[in-house]
Amino acid sequence: MAAPPSRRQQAPFLIGLVLILAALPVGWFVFLREPPAPLPPSAPKRPLVTEAEAKKAVELVLSSFDGTVDVKHGDGPWEPARKDMPLRPTDVVRTGRGSWAVVLNGEAVELRMEAETEISVEEISNELSKVMLSSGLATATVRGRSNVRHTFILKAKGADAEASTAQGTFTMSNNGKGTVSVGTREGDVKLTGKEGKYVIVRAGQRSIVRPGQAPTEPAPIPSSVFVKMEWPTGTQRNREVTVVGHTDPGNRVTVDGANVATDEDGKFTLSVSLKDGPNPVQVTAVNVGGARQTEQQDLTFEAPPPPSTPQPRKRSGKIEVDAGGIWDPP
Repeated sequence: MAAPPSRRQQAPFLIGLVLILAALPVGWFVFLREPPAPLPPSAPKRPLVTEAEAKKAVELVLSSFDGTVDVKHGDGPWEPARKDMPLRPTDVVRTGRGSWAVVLNGEAVELRMEAETEISVEEISNELSKVMLSSGLATATVRGRSNVRHTFILKAKGADAEASTAQGTFTMSNNGKGTVSVGTREGDVKLTGKEGKYVIVRAGQRSIVRPGQAPTEPAPIPSSVFVKMEWPTGTQRNREVTVVGHTDPGNRVTVDGANVATDEDGKFTLSVSLKDGPNPVQVTAVNVGGARQTEQQDLTFEAPPPPSTPQPRKRSGKIEVDAGGIWDPP
C-alpha cells in the first residue's frame, strides 16, 4: 500500500534538517573557533657529549708569573710566556733564575713553580691532571670537590717517583738525577717508587726516593736545614776555585741564586769565578718544608806578583893584563 502524499512531502524536509544540524559543529570548528596560541619555539637539542670529549674540555692555564718564563708547545721553539696562556699535553714550561710561575686547572689544582724549574703537561681531564717535574721545586695544592673527584699526579722525570693526591698540599723537589723529596703540608699524599712500592706521606712528613729504590719511611720534616761547607782558606791565587758542600738528600741548593746539582746523598761541588779583591759567596739550602739555611764566605783573590827578570851582571872597569910571568923570580 503506497504512503500517503503528506509523508512523502515531509521526507525531504526532515533529511535537510538533519544535514543542517550535522553541519553546525563542523562550521563552528572551522569558522568561529579561535585558533590555538602558537607553541613556543622549542629549545635546540643539545648535542650528545661523549666522555672523551668532556675530558678534552679541561685545560691547564698559566695563570700568573714573574721574571723570565718560557713555554714550548710540543716540538716547537721556546717562546715567552703570556698571562692566561692555555697549556695542553706535551707543552713544557720553564722558569728562569729568580723567577716563578703558577699553573691552574680551574679550581681543582694550583701548581707553583719556583726559580729554575721545568715541568711538562702529560694528561688533563675532569678527573685527572698529570704533570712531569723535570727538575727544580714545585708545590701543588689540590682542592676536593663534592661533584667530581679530581686526582693530581706529579711525576719526577728521570726518577721512579710519583706523588698523587685528591685533596692536599705537597712540595716535590727533583735534582734531575733521580733523587726526589716530597713533603706534605696538608692532606695525604701517595708517593710511589721502584716496583710500585709506595708510602702515604701525611701532613708534616717527608719521604725521599733515591735512584732505583723505594720511598723511605715518612718522617717529620726537619724544622732546620743541615749545611756543611768546605771553604778554601787564605788568599786565593787562582781565578777559579772549587767549593764542596753537603746537605740533606733532596734539599735544593743555590749559590748566589743559581741552582747547584746535588747527588743522592746531598753532596755538591761548585766552581766559583773570582774577581780582584774579596768575593762574597752565598750558599742556600731549602727543604720541601720551606726551611732554609744560608752559609756565606768571602773569598779574596790576589793576583800573584809577576816573575822577576834576571838582571845582567855588571863588568868591572879594570883592565886585566897577563904579564906572562915576567915578574916571576928567575
